[in-house]
Amino acid sequence: LGLALYAGSLCAASGAAFLYHDYCVIGAGPSGLQAAYFLQRAGRDYIVFERSHAPGSFFALYPRHRKLISINKQYTGKSNGEFNLRHDWNSLLSHDHQLLFRRYSRDFFPNADAMVRYLEDFASLLKLRVQYNTAIIHVTLERDEQAWNGHYFLLTDQDRQNYKCSSLLVATGTWVPNVVNFPGSEYVEGYETVSINPEDFAGQTVLILGRGNSAFETAENILGVTNFIHMVSRSRVRLSWATHYVGDLRAINNGLLDTYQLKSLDGLLEGDLEDLAIVKDEKGKLHITLRFYLENRNTSAGINSITLPQDELDNFATRAPYDRVIRCLGWKFDFSIYNRSLRMMPGKGNKKKYPQIKPSYESRGTRGLFVLGTASHSVDFRKSAGGFIHGFRYTTRAVHRLLENRHHGVPWPFTVYPITQLTNSIIKRVNEASGLYQMFSVLADIILLRENATAFEYLEEYPVGVLAELEVHTGRKAPSGLFVIIMEYGRNFSGADKDVFYYNRAVGEAQHAWQSNFLHPVIYYYKRLPTEHEMRLRPPDWPLPRPDAIHHIVEDFLTDWTAPNAHILPLRRFLENCLSTDLRNFFAESCFLFAFTRQKLPPFCQQGYARMQGLVGSEGLRRHAAEAGLLEDYALTDFSGNGPPDSHDGSQDQLLTDHAIPVRPLQHLVNAKDE
Repeated sequence: LGLALYAGSLCAASGAAFLYHDYCVIGAGPSGLQAAYFLQRAGRDYIVFERSHAPGSFFALYPRHRKLISINKQYTGKSNGEFNLRHDWNSLLSHDHQLLFRRYSRDFFPNADAMVRYLEDFASLLKLRVQYNTAIIHVTLERDEQAWNGHYFLLTDQDRQNYKCSSLLVATGTWVPNVVNFPGSEYVEGYETVSINPEDFAGQTVLILGRGNSAFETAENILGVTNFIHMVSRSRVRLSWATHYVGDLRAINNGLLDTYQLKSLDGLLEGDLEDLAIVKDEKGKLHITLRFYLENRNTSAGINSITLPQDELDNFATRAPYDRVIRCLGWKFDFSIYNRSLRMMPGKGNKKKYPQIKPSYESRGTRGLFVLGTASHSVDFRKSAGGFIHGFRYTTRAVHRLLENRHHGVPWPFTVYPITQLTNSIIKRVNEASGLYQMFSVLADIILLRENATAFEYLEEYPVGVLAELEVHTGRKAPSGLFVIIMEYGRNFSGADKDVFYYNRAVGEAQHAWQSNFLHPVIYYYKRLPTEHEMRLRPPDWPLPRPDAIHHIVEDFLTDWTAPNAHILPLRRFLENCLSTDLRNFFAESCFLFAFTRQKLPPFCQQGYARMQGLVGSEGLRRHAAEAGLLEDYALTDFSGNGPPDSHDGSQDQLLTDHAIPVRPLQHLVNAKDE
């Protein structure tokens, strides 16, 4: 009994040592702060752990040369805040209009110091619960059937303080430098420590390992002072304007491409870095050779005893010695702090720098562990903007909505509209929504049809990768079919080898909308919710399974999909064909005639005219309708034979016979176009 009491007291003491929160967020970078904002607005119990003394510590160091490549467009010609976020790649989402990044910098490509100030203000002004100087060094699980997910997450910081939480949100980003080990790699300088003073490179010959934006950013900084710069990587250069992926090489950093193609000594090479080797001579010069030349050789014996490629091939491309070699290979996720019980596994292939997660951003190995921000980019790597602020601010909100439904019974936000507003609702969203625009092919608006298609529910920015689980994640039902609204580029328009400036690269006719290349809205119609099996078997490069019907809204040079004939009319007719109904708007006179000539009124007449609802007519509106040929112009007729149009002196029978229901106007009214 004494031993049992003693063991119980130890357990109680151990339990008391854990500080509990429903939600733990690791990292106070942009995604961590965005998650904290939504949790705080919902009144949830949460804490954010940040290892540094301030939020956004990554931006305090990177990019090394301080110029961000995320655009900060001050003017768009519009005052719609949602639309303007399409061209603001730095702001986080909040209710405070003062916390827009354009108030912190007017530069199109802002300085990283402005981002540091912005994140500090975002955390302090919104009073987010961030615990600074707290480095989480170990995360493990504690099984408990009473917990939300069947287990708790146990976290330990550098001071051995323990924390317990029901859900874990990992927002640490990718900050561990990628390093390639090969013979002589000890002579390589890292991007994270190399000098950023161009004068330190004056008159030197430099080799850069890597071909991303950090490599070209480094080259751009020293381009004017070096003898020449060579850049080597295993893959060819990928230009963002060709791939339509913002993580590829941006024009602001591609000066070395000019000097390479215009034969000004600089150059690009392709090769596997693991096959390289570096040998240092007695003058401190670095010579590039191949690993197999060093096999069974004593490299300490000196360079003269080592065979170099130019000894056999005298025009070997990298035969000139280098003064410096710089590694610019990007970053990867830090897996070291996670216990094996969490099964946090790296992805495969080119996604191995990210943890494996589901399209819902939940870990594949552990329920209740969600990955946010840059580290979640495996969901849309090289496809969309999920690895960058202007993308993951929306995916973070989506994760929050999933959690609200799962743990607190709060369904995904939705709005109910009558079916007559279907066309207008879609047109409004594709012209304004920033989440659809930035996270193209990843987030979609969902329209759930109610019984008999008399009304619909509109859900915004749902992850299409978990469409089959929509009813579970949103708390909504889809018994009568659904529409999925998504933004897409043309199927064969993006790629490192694509010429995106070819003649006739854009289409303008509605009948050729399916051939649109540039970003444009696509509407998928399903009579029932797709299954998980259908999602797995969807065609390559398709974000969704084959629908029962599909409609492309033709691309637009101004990204303004409001043209009545090119955009709205084809969309309306597509929706009418899917629903077997008439979605046009009618004047009261038309609805009156339909009541006598049709067995079923169009929805607009059912929900408007038949319920004594609609716009009050005016002389200007009536004149416009008459000029457009939508109504008979009664003002030109003397109803009584000698009185004004509004006179009641004439015969009622004559009025009905001559003007109220004439044969020609009836046909004209039935074929009326949109009001």
